[in-house]
Amino acid sequence: SSRVVEIQSQMSERAVELLGLPQDRPCLLLDVGCGSGLSGDYISEEGHYWVGMDISPAMLDVAVEREVEGDLLLADVGHGIPFRPGTFDGCISISAVQWLCNADRKSHSPPKRLYRFFSTLYTALARGSRAVLQLYPENSEQLELITAQAMRAGFTGGMVVDYPNSAKAKKFFLCLFVGTSGTLPKGLGTECASEEPQQAKFTNERTRFRNVKGKSVKKSRDWILEKKERRRRQGKEVRADTKYTGRKRRPHF
Repeated sequence: SSRVVEIQSQMSERAVELLGLPQDRPCLLLDVGCGSGLSGDYISEEGHYWVGMDISPAMLDVAVEREVEGDLLLADVGHGIPFRPGTFDGCISISAVQWLCNADRKSHSPPKRLYRFFSTLYTALARGSRAVLQLYPENSEQLELITAQAMRAGFTGGMVVDYPNSAKAKKFFLCLFVGTSGTLPKGLGTECASEEPQQAKFTNERTRFRNVKGKSVKKSRDWILEKKERRRRQGKEVRADTKYTGRKRRPHF
């Protein structure tokens, strides 16, 4: 629908803006999850060149029909970015990276797929460039998992949140730097917000029962839940949390 196209174009524009590209020369960009090439149209209008990767042959067929200007590659980015070191001057991705958090097959490990994506992306980007990935996270754990794997792969940067106080307009952009730690751009709509710096906070760890050093008391319910959460983030199999988790057993007679 035209509304979807409009939102997609706005997010592409914002992502390219957050890349902070040099004004004086055309750049070569990678579009991860390019779909039918809507972001690519904007990149082309701005005078830059692009290569789009997508896992869906149907979407790429639409891009071909639309005669987009970019080069298209059918590939699963969870297998990595198959380009030479330093090929791209930047990377954008609109609403795609959160799919790497889903294990579609038994063999899929989300942390491993994310790490493979980010580490090969890091290599494919020129030093001093950026990747801006707009995503729709399901929850704070997903955001933490995605950000952690990006940092493990060598990126610096973090989450830029546009309109954090609006349910409808709120948008997450993971803004990553290669080889230089730039200053994280400000999120839109944050000016009138609280005075504290608008770093998105994603912690839902409860802070009861902390000992003097700020750690949860060993073997307490919180300590167990945190440990299980860490193991989940590492992609390990962990039993679901229930009301019985960390509960003391009755003494046996």
